[in-house]
Amino acid sequence: MRPKREPEQITDLSRLKAFTNPLRMQLYRLLYAAGTATASQLAEQAGQAPSLVSYHLRKLAEHGFVAEASGRGADGRERWWQVASEEGWGFRDSDFTDTPEGAAAVGAVTRGIFDGRAAQYRTYLDQTAAWGKEWTDAAFSSEWLLDLTPAELAEMNDELEAVTRRWRDRGKASRTADDTEGREHVSVHLYGFPFRP
Repeated sequence: MRPKREPEQITDLSRLKAFTNPLRMQLYRLLYAAGTATASQLAEQAGQAPSLVSYHLRKLAEHGFVAEASGRGADGRERWWQVASEEGWGFRDSDFTDTPEGAAAVGAVTRGIFDGRAAQYRTYLDQTAAWGKEWTDAAFSSEWLLDLTPAELAEMNDELEAVTRRWRDRGKASRTADDTEGREHVSVHLYGFPFRP
């Protein structure tokens, strides 16, 4: 059995605050999906100036979220980037919410993540006709209302992460084997949180 791979847990407030900038969050997501890219390529996708994108990539690199991609760039002037870890990163609210500054950073980053995910899903909804029947029939959106304890919710999160990790690894192995026929990037958003009706 393979060891469980987990996202890096951010515990330093200055690192978390690097993602309070929405453009940095967008660039990180774009780079994660691309695998490797230059600032110019990311700037085109983000609709921003390459110099601004370069600045924010360097800031993300200072905090260990992205790194230069080795073996890329033919002439040495082209700087290629990649995310520092394919496992991504995460944080626990409780590590930061004991101070007003930490609570504000958690709120800003969490809302930024949600806004990015919601915008991505809205874009899909606006473009469903372009994807065709096969993709639209395969896409899903579900909601379940459950009665759980905090421990059960945490256990369910672990199980869902294992399932999505297995499917991510399967897609990566297929791309490595050059089995790309019919493959697209797929975004899966899972949320689990308490509420009171």
